[in-house]
Amino acid sequence: MSTKVALLPLLLLAGACEAQPEQSPFPEPNRPVAPIVSASYSEEDTRDSVREFDTVVRLAEIREGMFVADVGAGEGYYTVRLSPLVGRRGRILAQDIIPETLNDLVRRVQRENLENVGVKLGKPHDPLLPAGSLDRILLIHMYHEVERPSEFLWHLRDGLKRDGSVIVVDADRPTERHGTPPRLLLCEFSAIGYQLVRFERLPDSESYFAKFEATEPKPEPKDIPSCQA
Repeated sequence: MSTKVALLPLLLLAGACEAQPEQSPFPEPNRPVAPIVSASYSEEDTRDSVREFDTVVRLAEIREGMFVADVGAGEGYYTVRLSPLVGRRGRILAQDIIPETLNDLVRRVQRENLENVGVKLGKPHDPLLPAGSLDRILLIHMYHEVERPSEFLWHLRDGLKRDGSVIVVDADRPTERHGTPPRLLLCEFSAIGYQLVRFERLPDSESYFAKFEATEPKPEPKDIPSCQA
């Protein structure tokens, strides 16, 4: 038998092994995921008219000097409004996973001369936040687009300061309809060791505000329970 012929099955087998995706140690999500349909949630004037930003930053207790991450920043609705709020001693980190969106946001930050704003490209399952540096992490109308919530929230914890918190604003409807039912949200956060410390319905909308703190030990990925939609 030719040596080349004998080696062919082995080469094919090696190629098949290389093509296998790496298996995640995190539990598979048991919920649909909404597609990212737009970089913006709605027109900024519309959001201003219902005073969403004012309500959220008041409930989140964001103040001058804080370090805040706007994860899934999109076109920067929250980013540009947070910048003057935290002031020169504070910092805003605007993060997104779509390079084209971030390029537009960089131009906006430069155009508006927001010197306390940094822009960072993250990964779908890991926002790549600087460790132990953030007072608040905002997830505004984007959590339903997270494909692997356990893995995402597990990595997200690393960015918090000891007394930091995660703020979620989302709609109370199924994930496939661009929302997250509060009971599902609570389950997915609790599975990573977060505790719900505040929950409010936002006025004149079906959206809600939820504030979480990391109070329990961070679990090993294999020990994280799976939540049902």
